Amino acid sequence: MKNQHVTESKMPRRSFMRGLWIVLGGAALVEAGVVTASFLRPRRTRSQGKERTIVTAGPVERFAPGTVTAFPEGKFYLVRLAGGGFLAVSRRCTHLGCTVPWDPTERRFVCPCHASAYDITGVPTQPPAPRPLDTYPVRIENRIVKVDVSAPIRRQAFDSRQVTRT
Repeated sequence: MKNQHVTESKMPRRSFMRGLWIVLGGAALVEAGVVTASFLRPRRTRSQGKERTIVTAGPVERFAPGTVTAFPEGKFYLVRLAGGGFLAVSRRCTHLGCTVPWDPTERRFVCPCHASAYDITGVPTQPPAPRPLDTYPVRIENRIVKVDVSAPIRRQAFDSRQVTRT
């Protein structure tokens, strides 16, 4: 009689374990299906209307001559040169693409990765940077400075025609 009691108690446990494995296997199959479907589905693309390509920097008077202002959302610095013109330079080093901070005490951009340095116009003053920082088009509308960050402009040298004057 004892033996019969032991056999009866093992059956429900076996049934429970079998059911548990069926549920876990089903969950694994569903998850594999979701992963496969998300892999095969085309990627979402941002619509042109939703991308923010024009960054409104602010009124001309906000920027004193000889200053550099960072715009993290546009990934650029707005430089107001001593002569009053504007230049928007990229924050990406032309050597390996590191973010280049402005050092106000040294009055230059210094790359923390490989020590490239650039003057206020983005021209390299210390290697290994191979060329100047890229720029973005700047326009002034009703004394408001706006920068188009849709595509950086690659340059080989600084030219005064790159500067937007008020």
